[in-house]
Amino acid sequence: MTDIDYLKKYYDGDISSAIKRLNDGEAVQYIVGNVDFCGNKIKVNKNVLIPRFETEELVMKTYEYIKQLFSDKGKILDLATGSGCIAITLKKLLPNYQVTASDISPEALQVAKENADGLDIAFFEGDMLEPITDKYDIIISNPPYLTPDDDIMDIVISNEPHLALFASNNGLYYYEKILKNIKKYLNKKSLIAFEIGENQAEEISKYIEKYLPNATYKIENDMQNRNRFIFIFNN
Repeated sequence: MTDIDYLKKYYDGDISSAIKRLNDGEAVQYIVGNVDFCGNKIKVNKNVLIPRFETEELVMKTYEYIKQLFSDKGKILDLATGSGCIAITLKKLLPNYQVTASDISPEALQVAKENADGLDIAFFEGDMLEPITDKYDIIISNPPYLTPDDDIMDIVISNEPHLALFASNNGLYYYEKILKNIKKYLNKKSLIAFEIGENQAEEISKYIEKYLPNATYKIENDMQNRNRFIFIFNN
């Protein structure tokens, strides 16, 4: 489906002005104002990333692990929640779970709260784990992991919030920040789930082995057969 076809199908306003915005370089998802994420209608604007198919894969893979490894009640934490798409989807899939989400951007959190629309999700403003005081069974995150040297489409650079895209240390900053501090936020049996850049698995594995030496982990591919997910298991 072309962007114009997408507008014609999903945009409710004046189509000619929407096409002008599209031609001026605005992302079609921001023009429409929402996207479908795992069957949920998620509001998006320039304060949050546009959710990707890979993040849907992260959520569904995590859901399958939760069903395999945990009971029907537990606690989930979503770090760098952005639009809230991960936290909201997991809460709907696992209604008996307590779900918490954090983000450093108050503007992103406002979008996430609007998307939650009455769901019982606790939102905290702060940098990754910094505002968190509890322990969790599952911690999931799609943190910023791009670098300026990555091959990134111009429409992404010109539309989406750089705070949610880029990280220092070759894109690895937030993975180390999380893993270095995560142990005190984990229950004894726990799962950590990350979306990662396709060339970052080896370096992130080193952080896992350094900071969680007793854990086991799996690197998994996305539908394009790229290394895009790491799942870390603590027992």
